Amino acid sequence: MKLFADEIHNMNNTLESSNKISDDQNNNDPNSFDSIFKLLQSNIYVVIPAYNENKTIKRVIENLKDKRLNIIIVDDGSTDKTYKIAKNAINGTYNSYIYRHIINRGLGAALKTGIDVALSKNADIIVTFDADDQHDVEDIFHVSKPIIDGAADIVIGKRNFEEMPLSKKLGNQVMNIITRIFYGIHVNDSQSGLRAFNRKAAEVLDIHSRGYGVSSEIIGEIKKYNLKLEEINIKTIYTDYSMSKGTNLKVGLKILFKLIINAIKKVL
Repeated sequence: MKLFADEIHNMNNTLESSNKISDDQNNNDPNSFDSIFKLLQSNIYVVIPAYNENKTIKRVIENLKDKRLNIIIVDDGSTDKTYKIAKNAINGTYNSYIYRHIINRGLGAALKTGIDVALSKNADIIVTFDADDQHDVEDIFHVSKPIIDGAADIVIGKRNFEEMPLSKKLGNQVMNIITRIFYGIHVNDSQSGLRAFNRKAAEVLDIHSRGYGVSSEIIGEIKKYNLKLEEINIKTIYTDYSMSKGTNLKVGLKILFKLIINAIKKVL
């Protein structure tokens, strides 16, 4: 599948000034998480799969730019203005990239493209981040910390299910059960879009699912390669728009059907 890519760099004098740590931070605790994170920041890449997200993609990018994070956007064949808006938003931004699938290939394919690009850029930590503006940028720091500390290979951001609309709550609970049955691992939020991977984990991931089933497939890879997993509580920003996206009961049942069919094919 042919891929279009725009790689936009802007290594100007503002980089030095924007990356300075205040004297108070330096004097108080040079080993604090904030200080360590800033040292590693240049090797953390945030992968954003996006399909028809013209309403939110600019705000998501602007929030990430404020943190001086490396950004990889994968437009998955959007039919709206997502690609144009995203391209304009990152124009002139240091270490920001946008890639485009010619046709819609699904969440799994978009994540695979983004992770492969991040690895080619020598990323040490890769964070996946939804384009619908449901995640708090500060949580990128939280899911990265266990990896920086060497306590985990993969970290999953755990949402508060009590705050979810009923249909999404049921869909996600169904997917947690399905994930446990098919992959043998209990995860509190198997469908969370906010995840962090160290380089070792990202390199061994073998993603085949093109749709939302990729989230459960990633859990299966954790067991297959005996990777260390942690789950971290995260904030979720629910809006009418974000609630219309992602896994609901209908999507969960579709994924279950596909998994059953694949299991039968393997037996036959």
